Amino acid sequence: MSNSTSNTAKKAACPAGQGSLPSCGPFAVPFVVSQGPAPERYAKSKALESGTLFPDLDLPFHLKVNAPQLPDTKLNQLRALDFVIHELGLYLDTHPNDSEAFALFQNYVELEKAARESYVEQYGPLTQNDAALSSSYTWTSGPWPWQYREEEA
Repeated sequence: MSNSTSNTAKKAACPAGQGSLPSCGPFAVPFVVSQGPAPERYAKSKALESGTLFPDLDLPFHLKVNAPQLPDTKLNQLRALDFVIHELGLYLDTHPNDSEAFALFQNYVELEKAARESYVEQYGPLTQNDAALSSSYTWTSGPWPWQYREEEA
């Protein structure tokens, strides 16, 4: 049997839209989304739930949507702010002249700073650097952030 005949036989055994390497694996979609200036943005909590700040980049994995509903806690608000700052930073890496996005980035950095200080004051340090905000070194004092029940944080 020739190579072309054996390859045809392998492909015929797989369903349409499937490749033969690895065995009947789905084909990759060679598509990269491009963002223009001033793209639409999710609210920070929706961005954290979706895994992206930008609705245009919210492409479900293999046509599945698995976004969780996160409780509205101080820790999740801080996570959402950190996530949005990181996403805006990545966007600004490729769109450094987007002044609206940079102003939003600066605003979220200030909001994150205030939210972190409030969280640390109420619950204790999240990072070793946060321990510097106290009058004494509290990094080794418990409980640790992961020891809080979700409704406390």
